[in-house]
Amino acid sequence: MAEAGAVAVREPADGGGRTGVLARRRAWALAALVLASAALDSGYALLRLRAFRDSTYDLVIFDQAVRSYSRFGAPVAIVKGVHNGFGPGFSVLGDHFSPILAVLAPLYWIHDGPGTLLVAQGVLFALAIVPVWRFTERRLGAGAAYCAAAAYALSWPVAEALAFDFHEVAFVPLLSAVMIERYDAGRRGRAALAAFLLLLVKEDMGLLLAGFGLYLLTRRGERRAGLAYVAAGAVATAVCSKVAIAAFGGDNDYYWAYTSLGRDLPHAALHVLTHPWDAVAELGTPPAKLAMMGLLVVPLLLLPLASPLTLVVLPPLAERMLADRFANWWAPHYHYNAFIVAALVLAAVDGAARLRGNRWLRDRVRREGGLPARVLGPRWVPAACLLAAAVLTVPFFAFGDLADPAMYRRNARASAAAAAAAKVPDGALVEVANGVGPGLTARTRVLLWDWQPRNAPWVVADVLRPTFPFPSVAEQQRRVALLTASGYREVFHRDGYVVLHRPGRDPW
Repeated sequence: MAEAGAVAVREPADGGGRTGVLARRRAWALAALVLASAALDSGYALLRLRAFRDSTYDLVIFDQAVRSYSRFGAPVAIVKGVHNGFGPGFSVLGDHFSPILAVLAPLYWIHDGPGTLLVAQGVLFALAIVPVWRFTERRLGAGAAYCAAAAYALSWPVAEALAFDFHEVAFVPLLSAVMIERYDAGRRGRAALAAFLLLLVKEDMGLLLAGFGLYLLTRRGERRAGLAYVAAGAVATAVCSKVAIAAFGGDNDYYWAYTSLGRDLPHAALHVLTHPWDAVAELGTPPAKLAMMGLLVVPLLLLPLASPLTLVVLPPLAERMLADRFANWWAPHYHYNAFIVAALVLAAVDGAARLRGNRWLRDRVRREGGLPARVLGPRWVPAACLLAAAVLTVPFFAFGDLADPAMYRRNARASAAAAAAAKVPDGALVEVANGVGPGLTARTRVLLWDWQPRNAPWVVADVLRPTFPFPSVAEQQRRVALLTASGYREVFHRDGYVVLHRPGRDPW
């Protein structure tokens, strides 16, 4: 390896038999780790689904889109199109350019429902363990590789992504880790294939490619490849964001969130060039952004800061931190940080290897009379510390929900939600409160219950707790009163859930 700190793992030279046994043991151990992680992720997500902790926005959107793919149609999500004013025939490719979702369509021939997406996401997250293990094994040995892979699997960005339904981010840890690990292993063609597949995940994934190109620019002999990745990433992001989304009926400015810098990309770029300190100030406004960025590296023991691999995540991170709208972008309790978690874990591993191989550090240890191996510890120690830090974060993030008894047995509210959903007949068009839609989408046509009358024959409302997109419970109660005044009849009311029905023609 040309990288500083990279350590080759040499097998015993006493014959192929022992080497083969060791390789098989490692393969079985790695497979067991992947299976355990997939079981944890999928089981956690399915428990949330059963407990009515998922949401119509966004799980039903993806469920409807993938179901459309499975029936050889465009990825139409009526719930997205109607609520956001695009119309009932809206393709989600006009919202986010994520054609890779089509690969999940055959799974719907086996089981047609949102649980399929949740299991698929858990498996995809778990598969990223393999490239994380390979990358770490080359630098710090097999023992460290298991620790780093487990640290990734238990990391809070993965847990928070699982707690926020399903998203296209499910593909990113695997593909980004494969891109980095395969390139590091000298398999440039496979790295390029993973990079291409990343571009099919979301319109801004070219920023990850551009970041990877920036990293390659720091390596001797890789600058031409680095420039190619930067250029390809920038062009792909521009084309997908400004051409592809519009071609599928979307609004190119729907997610523009940089009004403090300019009204569009050219004006914002000019503003940054002429007033760079405004951009620097925006990175810390509000201060929650700084806390968010700290939370990304502190559980990784600040090790990513010792590695140029951290350059990979800077463009997609800047995309979020320079925004002055969409506060979810700089909050920990969503899926956005899962886009960069695998690259950060690999950067932490690389940073640890670089620190161990740092000549100045080793010379200082020798001057102080200690042997580097004894003072710095075995190679697996940094990865073990990463795992310990990941375990310590578990109770404070989504996986901590596994200690809640209500995850395993429905409480009164969840039971009421299930009973309310059961009142709606199969095949019906229904407006549903945000938390009930996932329980109905497999057998009905779901619209989001909002402030706009949709004239659906069935409505499942919540008048007890705030639900998206209403600003208050009082507004939800007023909405129900308007529905009953317009001819809807209450057929169910329990623990805040109200089911209303009005016979009539299906408007959609």
